[in-house]
Amino acid sequence: MGMFRKLFARSEPEDRWSERDLALENAPWSPLHGLDDDDDFLARYDDRGFTRPQRKYSQGWRRIIPSRWQDKSWLWWISRWTAAFLAVFILLVGYLAITAPLSKSLEPIAPPQITLLAADGTPIARNGAVVDEPVQVSELPDHVIEPFLAIEDRRFYSHWGVDPRGIGRAVFTGVGGGSTITQQLAKFTFLTPEQTLTRKAREALIAFWLEAWLTKDEILERYLSNAYFGDNMYGIRAASLHYFYRHPENLRPEQAAMLAGLLQAPSRLAPTRNPDLAAARYGLVKNAMVAAGYLTQEEADAMAVPTLDVRTRNDLPTGTYFADWALPEAREISGMSYSRETLTTTLDSRLQNIARRVVERAPLGEAQVALVAMRTNGEVVAMIGGRDYSESPFNRATQARRQPGSTFKLFVYLSALRAGWSPGDTIANTEFTSGSYQPGNSNDRYSEVITLRDAFAQSSNVAAVRLFNEVGSEAVIETARELGITTPLPDGDPSLALGTSTMSLLELTAAYAGVAGNSFPVSPRAFPQEEEGWFEWLTNGRGSLNASDHEDMQDMLRAAINDGTGRAATLSVANYGKTGTTQNNRDALFVGYAGDLVVGVWIGNDDNSPLDGVTGGGLPARIWRDFMRGALGAEAAPPRATPSPDPSGPVEPLDVPNLEDIPMGERSRLSIRDGEAVFSTDVEGVPLQIGVRDGELTLDVDEEAAQRRLEEASGQPSGQER
Repeated sequence: MGMFRKLFARSEPEDRWSERDLALENAPWSPLHGLDDDDDFLARYDDRGFTRPQRKYSQGWRRIIPSRWQDKSWLWWISRWTAAFLAVFILLVGYLAITAPLSKSLEPIAPPQITLLAADGTPIARNGAVVDEPVQVSELPDHVIEPFLAIEDRRFYSHWGVDPRGIGRAVFTGVGGGSTITQQLAKFTFLTPEQTLTRKAREALIAFWLEAWLTKDEILERYLSNAYFGDNMYGIRAASLHYFYRHPENLRPEQAAMLAGLLQAPSRLAPTRNPDLAAARYGLVKNAMVAAGYLTQEEADAMAVPTLDVRTRNDLPTGTYFADWALPEAREISGMSYSRETLTTTLDSRLQNIARRVVERAPLGEAQVALVAMRTNGEVVAMIGGRDYSESPFNRATQARRQPGSTFKLFVYLSALRAGWSPGDTIANTEFTSGSYQPGNSNDRYSEVITLRDAFAQSSNVAAVRLFNEVGSEAVIETARELGITTPLPDGDPSLALGTSTMSLLELTAAYAGVAGNSFPVSPRAFPQEEEGWFEWLTNGRGSLNASDHEDMQDMLRAAINDGTGRAATLSVANYGKTGTTQNNRDALFVGYAGDLVVGVWIGNDDNSPLDGVTGGGLPARIWRDFMRGALGAEAAPPRATPSPDPSGPVEPLDVPNLEDIPMGERSRLSIRDGEAVFSTDVEGVPLQIGVRDGELTLDVDEEAAQRRLEEASGQPSGQER
């Protein structure tokens, strides 16, 4: 030790070293012998005598880890890696418990079938998968379970969710799908059908998780209750009832084997569509059962191809315009369950048929049409979303967003009434000569002033824009919002007064329903709701107009039909409405109400191209009138001169002050409408109109009245089938 102390002691002059010390240093037995030549020593110690850090392993995998772990044993490393793997596995299981809840495997993998009925019980549409109650493995015979195990997962009761042997057998023999039943349950319950390594890894992980939380029988039950068997049948109970009209507990061995074979490719192998392919697959299932020991070869040979017993037929459409719109609400009502649902809607089959007939006989040319009819409480009773659902299921009543044109003026004039204006007040009706926005009136007809009532009835654009500027865009937007309009409405844009913001016909009609019932906003709905109690009525948050404003607004809506642009919609009962024609005749609308019905009609082209001479006061108003006439049993009022709307937006009566309806007897009149001479009469209670235009003769007969008159004449009760 003394030697080492001297080594690391402070250096001294050489003359202090004695010959004895030098001899001892150079002695062969001395620990200091050859020290000056020892490079390893110099590498280990610095000039102050402190130990330098050493790298014991300069090569191999240990050199990349900290030096304090380099001497650890293999057992130490294995234990640490195992612990890390378990920690990650626990974290993944926890993640799955949150993102893929176990209860999801108890739900049907496809929305269950829902049958929608009209209010009178008439079936409308049937949509969704056919599912039925889950099965219990303990109640199924062995010969029902064995075919599925043999062809899909022979080692189901012995593996832990993933079966390497089964994968190898599938690769080399083609028997079995490689994926276990647990993996298949994980796939169609939690995952998408994409074929990627990431998805397969997640599938295996979820399979381990299912095996940890569920018993084998529970996994098999959920698999059999959810698997797809073709023909829109999900679950073995629905499939066995569909193909063999038997509950799965009563299936024969050959029937169960046939069903087990369908799972590989249900749509392609469905025996109702491809019996030969289904029979060939049935043979493979029998061979797999023999290989698995469930059958002898003699028993398999004795099993013939089972005979189908399909008794269920679906003669209802899977969708209609109304059904497509109602289905999301129906799903919310029914919830996710295995049972099939039958729900009664608000649709009135009589009114729907009237709407269909009226639209079919309308001279639309190539244009599309939409019609919505609802009660003042929002219950939709009829809906037409286009000319032909089979050609285009796009619903133009609920999905299309088009400009409402002058029908939007309802909100402008209603805002003015709420601000203190009255229908008799006047506003300038002169031409705009300054400013960046200069809307015009039809036929360049202007006047110094015009009353609000006449401006609304004649759809004066300049008056509407001036009134919009007077009451302010904020007030107009607020009124529209209170009436249920949710579409974006630009603040400060004067063109808003002329209906330049897009919205759906359903939304617009619901706003008019709020005025009709003086309770808003109105939410369109497809299913009846319970009437509100007094407490719900107090707290529903709906608004209403004061009696004076409501009466004034109805007075202007009535004037638009009696004295304005909507004369073609006039009925013999009190009716209210407004026409709308957008720029270049791209959209033509009429929205109004009579009795308890509020109806909106739209005509336009899907590509937004201009219509051929169709305006809101023309064909849409006549469709509205014809529908209301059939729905309310009200005859059309004697025809009056109908104005010709300006395609640019404003619509005013033609300047023909001396032309009036000419009485031609007690029930006959002659008038001029859109340049057409029209003779109206009544033949034994059947309204009849004969028109002459450009030398061509037109005839319009009330078909329903004629049918009633024919039935009365034949002595057959109305409505009786013949």
